[in-house]
Amino acid sequence: MASRLQIEGDASVLLRVTHSNLKSFAADIRFSLRMSVEAVKDKLWKKCGTSVNSMRLELYDDCKNKLCDLSDDSRPLGFYSPLDGFRIHIIDLDPSSVTSGGWLEDTSLVEKYSISEDEYNKRS
Repeated sequence: MASRLQIEGDASVLLRVTHSNLKSFAADIRFSLRMSVEAVKDKLWKKCGTSVNSMRLELYDDCKNKLCDLSDDSRPLGFYSPLDGFRIHIIDLDPSSVTSGGWLEDTSLVEKYSISEDEYNKRS
């Protein structure tokens, strides 16, 4: 009998995804075990904004133990034997990435619009 996360007869896995620069980013994403690591990176790029070439992936088990780096882009994800509930951690290697510096999470870094009281009072 399949677990409640696993679809019986399905060659896919439900993985938690976290990101090195995005502390509030976490998602549960289903991946085919047949897709290449490069295809996994491409799917993740669309979710978090880190480019495929700037991404290093680590696989963790459900007890938070690092199992391996997903280092061979040509290998299928299933080669690394992930199970439902495991976690892929994205490490963004690009220092100028849109995800670095907190720009996507810290609203205090965004310049706020302000208007003087005199200008406000002049409005109709």
